Amino acid sequence: MMEKMKMHSPNFTQENIARIRELFPSCVTEVQGEDGKPRLAVDFDQLRQELSESIVEGPQERYHLNWPGKREALLTANAPIARTLRPCREESVDFDTTKNLFIEGDNLEALKLLQETYLGKVKMIYIDPPYNTGKDFIYRDNFASSQTTHEISSGERTEEGTRLVANPEGNGRFHSNWLTMIASRLRLSKNLLTQDGAIFVSCDEGEHPRLRLLMDEIFGQANFVSDMVWAAGRKNDSRLISVSHEYIVCYASNIQHLRENQVTWRQRKKGLDEIYAQYERLKRQHGQDYKAMTEGMKEWYRSLADGHPSKSHKHYAHVDARGIYFPDNISWPGGGGPKYEVLHPVTKKPVKVPSRGWMTSDPKRMQEWIADNRVHFGDDENAVPCIKSYLKNKEQQTPYSVFYQDGRAASKRLRTLMDGDLFDFPKDELVLQEVVEMLTEGDDIVVDFFAGSSTTAHSVMLQNAADGGNRRFVMVQLDEKTNKESAAFQAGFKTIPEVSRERIRRAGKRILEGECHEGWNKDIGFRMLKVDSSNMADVYYTPDAIEQVQLKIFTDNIKSDRKPEDLLFQVLLDWGVDLSLPLRKETIQGKAVFFVNQPPYDLVACFDTGVNEDLVKELAKFEPLRVVFRDTGFVSDAVKINVEQIFKQMSPHTEVRSI
Repeated sequence: MMEKMKMHSPNFTQENIARIRELFPSCVTEVQGEDGKPRLAVDFDQLRQELSESIVEGPQERYHLNWPGKREALLTANAPIARTLRPCREESVDFDTTKNLFIEGDNLEALKLLQETYLGKVKMIYIDPPYNTGKDFIYRDNFASSQTTHEISSGERTEEGTRLVANPEGNGRFHSNWLTMIASRLRLSKNLLTQDGAIFVSCDEGEHPRLRLLMDEIFGQANFVSDMVWAAGRKNDSRLISVSHEYIVCYASNIQHLRENQVTWRQRKKGLDEIYAQYERLKRQHGQDYKAMTEGMKEWYRSLADGHPSKSHKHYAHVDARGIYFPDNISWPGGGGPKYEVLHPVTKKPVKVPSRGWMTSDPKRMQEWIADNRVHFGDDENAVPCIKSYLKNKEQQTPYSVFYQDGRAASKRLRTLMDGDLFDFPKDELVLQEVVEMLTEGDDIVVDFFAGSSTTAHSVMLQNAADGGNRRFVMVQLDEKTNKESAAFQAGFKTIPEVSRERIRRAGKRILEGECHEGWNKDIGFRMLKVDSSNMADVYYTPDAIEQVQLKIFTDNIKSDRKPEDLLFQVLLDWGVDLSLPLRKETIQGKAVFFVNQPPYDLVACFDTGVNEDLVKELAKFEPLRVVFRDTGFVSDAVKINVEQIFKQMSPHTEVRSI
């Protein structure tokens, strides 16, 4: 019988039990589930016996992070959901060809749905979760709680389960509420990272200590990289100390992997573009008069205000035919180097030898450097020569953990872009661009599941335009309504995702108007997907709940309001196929057929009814990796039975499924 797709997110509890079974087979047993069918479960008494040398029993003291709601957060992270992602073409940009995704809905559900598709494929995760300020933060937790009904009736939750409760500092669960919200999401996000990937989490001092402990637990203390401190400008909002910084907490997915593979993170130094622009102006003015250009560079550096990013590179003031350089130390590191004779090219007299000796022990090599004009000499032999260190070869640096960027500048740029103050305290796209630059390249995937105004998407496009990369972004934003008193609402935006998507559209157009690297594919689009209930009717998941007299109603297991493209994306999720692959729809023998990616196609799908053997044979000629049909879509049971046999004969490597 043709295998049917499960059409729900993975059950991580069962997967974790399977891992325990691999290590301790005797500790996993069978119990009867709620549906009356046997399922695997952990025998914790036996597991304690297996770990008797290290198990913590009873009230024994131990080092750990605990809070009310921790177990619920773990259960919530592991529990499967019958949800899906539905495509929204009308809200998308370049839907069929873009490699970027924008997902509207609860990020916990979205992370669950993305587990199989993006498992171990995401290079960078950046999130700016709601800060625990004592004011409201809105999220959906869907926890099974005895108080849920009360909270709905009291207005603390919506009927859909969205928490709308204020989190004041006087609340005894002030930290617990925030930790419960973030813990399950961080656990799910960890699975998405590549071995050389990393996660960056913005936070303020309010939850920073607990966030560090939580991430130690989830990502491993050994994988902590750094607390990046962003000094965003002075604030005058305190009688004691004006807190003018924020943290970006960074953990690697596998820091041992980075060390073993000698992975380094680098970013381009600030202020270089202005230096090169000044060099070009002087070049047009003085031609090959390098002495005049050098004096011009020095004068320009002196004219810069203190704090100007270019001024920190003022030692790069000399110019020759190769470009801008700095006369660097030519002596042997640590001392004790060779001290042979080197003649000044003009006076022909021996120059002063460095006290630590020359940096090369081979006099012939030194002469080659001199002949190639790579040694900087003084006016006469009384000065020690230097080796020329060119700016173009020193553009990259190891990122600093402390950096300054005026937080008000981002608000001004976003105000100009969006024609108003639609977001309070937006993150700085230039700061995030530096993080994107130092960690990612090529077609790496960047995820932000607290998208907000989609600053992360903006920064990804900026960096692609700068270096020619084709990085892809996945933004996830809760379908939160804008406040009716807000500027965003007054501007016509009813929800936060609407503003977020418009920011991506405008930012993309603005970037294309400027200079763009020729290697960039100029992908400024996004494929909009919305978290929604499953496309499958309830009978698909709980057939025992349907009485015999009702079965005629459920002859089709797919909800009546769902379109073929809705089904396609649930199949992509279920099969773990990249959601950003190119799509094409074609009519074959009067039936709509979807083709995913280029030949050999990752997936061919037909959800029409009336499928016969001729159509099946026609599709088999494409030899796709996967093919899927509607379970009730065949003209007869005989055709349904013969489908797998036809593909075995014509395309034996194709995996055949139905929904």
